[in-house]
Amino acid sequence: MIMILSLLVGLACGLASVFLKVAVEFIHESLTSWFDGGDYNFLYLIYPGVGMLLSLLFVKFIVKDNIGHGVTKVLLAVSKNESKIRPHNMWTSIAASSVTIGFGGSVGAEAPIVYTGAAIGSNVARFMGLSYKNMTILLGCGAAGAVAGIFKAPLAGVLFTLEILLFNISMTSILPLLLSTISATVVSYLLLGDKLPFACTLSPFTMHNIPYYILLGLFCAACSIYFTRTTLWLEDLIKSIRKPFVRWGISALCLGLLIFLFPPLYGEGYGYVHELLNGGTIDLEGRTVLAFFMRTPWTIPIFFMLILLLKVFSMSFTNAGGGVGGTFGPTLFIGAIAGFVLSRSINLIGGGAVVPEQNFVLVGMAGLMAGVMQAPMTAIFLIAEISGGYELLIPLILTATVSYGFTRMFEPYSI
Repeated sequence: MIMILSLLVGLACGLASVFLKVAVEFIHESLTSWFDGGDYNFLYLIYPGVGMLLSLLFVKFIVKDNIGHGVTKVLLAVSKNESKIRPHNMWTSIAASSVTIGFGGSVGAEAPIVYTGAAIGSNVARFMGLSYKNMTILLGCGAAGAVAGIFKAPLAGVLFTLEILLFNISMTSILPLLLSTISATVVSYLLLGDKLPFACTLSPFTMHNIPYYILLGLFCAACSIYFTRTTLWLEDLIKSIRKPFVRWGISALCLGLLIFLFPPLYGEGYGYVHELLNGGTIDLEGRTVLAFFMRTPWTIPIFFMLILLLKVFSMSFTNAGGGVGGTFGPTLFIGAIAGFVLSRSINLIGGGAVVPEQNFVLVGMAGLMAGVMQAPMTAIFLIAEISGGYELLIPLILTATVSYGFTRMFEPYSI
């Protein structure tokens, strides 16, 4: 019985993941496809605030429940609510996050889809009258299937559930998780095609770059500590404003200004990550008033270092201002930027191509995820699966381990 149900939950989670990705892309394209690509449009100042407002109204007057920070809510359901999640969470997180991100909110879609998948598993188990143990397993199947479906990464889905959600699950429960992630991944491949989410061209790993990957791990650890502490402090500060529409107004204004000055902060930012992974030079001429600043070689890593620091602010403004999204996506984005900033700086200091920048962009994603989420195994295999970068397994393991280890010295708990 549990095997069949885990398969069905995986199929449902795969469909939910596909729907969320398509909805975000449809809204984004509808709002921006008619822009002149060579000219920066002032509507980017307004769009994110509108999306946040629509999400705020939806949550406040229709849902009437707090649906933000999905992974945290799943952990609470497992530990304090007998793995029971309300039925409306099977669709409300998708609806709110698709509007938030589609309009340019600077958050990720992964946490909402994890909450959705966990809700699907929990409610299927409740409908079938299963025990707490089996309900918890199906909840985990839903979360694993959601990760697998949105990233086309079945192994990462299983590891995510084991490392972050269900620490004490027995090995006999691995099979339902595998069935769920495989079925969700197949659905995603069938409906979205066989292209990897972050397919890229990488350089071969060479042993003499090991010290630089260790340095990247240390840099990612510092960024992880900054990410965690700044996010928690800033969201608490913004949420101390009691009136929700005043809070929305302040957050929307700050977010709009940040995106106007730093266009990569718009939405998930994965388009810029793709360019960095494939060795592209990001041309911001005509897209930001700060383009004049990027005239000399060193101004480029400085500009992206500012993006790295400010992504935490744009994410917090989005979530605290009424939007619905997660920290999962911003973690990958900041990790990619961290890898680019460090590798470009090393190359500028060395006067040439000392290290392959694309490799560092990819490995940086794993390093930051290992530090922020404190889930090194998930980080290593997720990045390998979504990029096909298995030839970088050694630097992925090295950087993720160093980042995780040093982050744990200062932050005993994940975000």
